[in-house]
Amino acid sequence: MEADAAKLIGAGLAAIGMIGSGIGVGNIWANLIATVGRNPAAKANVELYGWIGFAVTEAIALFALVVALILIFAA
Repeated sequence: MEADAAKLIGAGLAAIGMIGSGIGVGNIWANLIATVGRNPAAKANVELYGWIGFAVTEAIALFALVVALILIFAA
C-alpha cells in the first residue's frame, strides 16, 4: 500500500471521533433542555454543568481533527 493512501485512510479513521462527539453534544443539550423543561427552577444549577460537558465533549472533536490533520500533513 502506498504511504499516501495509508495516511488518508488513517486520517479518515481518526476523524470518526468527531461523529461520537457530535452525538455526545446532542445528548448533552437534549438532556439539559429536558431537565429545565421538567424543573425550570433548576436552570441555574444545571446550566453550568451543561456548558462544561459541552466544552469537554467538543474538545474531543478538536483532538480528533488535530490528529487527522497531523496524519495528513506530517512527513
